[in-house]
Amino acid sequence: MQQRFPQLVLQIVIQSFPSEHPFAMHVFWLFNAANFAGGLNRGKENHALLIVLDPTRNEAAIIPGYGLELLLSTEALDHLLELAGPSWDNNRWAEGLNRVMDGLDQLLESVAIIDSKSGDLEGEF
Repeated sequence: MQQRFPQLVLQIVIQSFPSEHPFAMHVFWLFNAANFAGGLNRGKENHALLIVLDPTRNEAAIIPGYGLELLLSTEALDHLLELAGPSWDNNRWAEGLNRVMDGLDQLLESVAIIDSKSGDLEGEF
């Protein structure tokens, strides 16, 4: 995926988070505090994607950077997590992540700019 979309910054975090706070809060702060896209890639230039999996809570999330939010719908990202759910329910973490990655590749391809002369993907958003 990185070869096809070199501007994409993909991070995967598998971590058990403390139960005293909602999972969504942990994911929000992790994405915003960790600066995965780098300091120069802010706003519409933030093409980071964070996948967070908490095996203890059996919860997962995909957070797109601001440059991808309008292109990747919440419904589509939630659907990818649902597809991975059966694998994760059986502690097959890599299998579930591969399902998510395959789906992300298809989603990104559907929003990439097509070179009208050659018909090739340029890997741009």
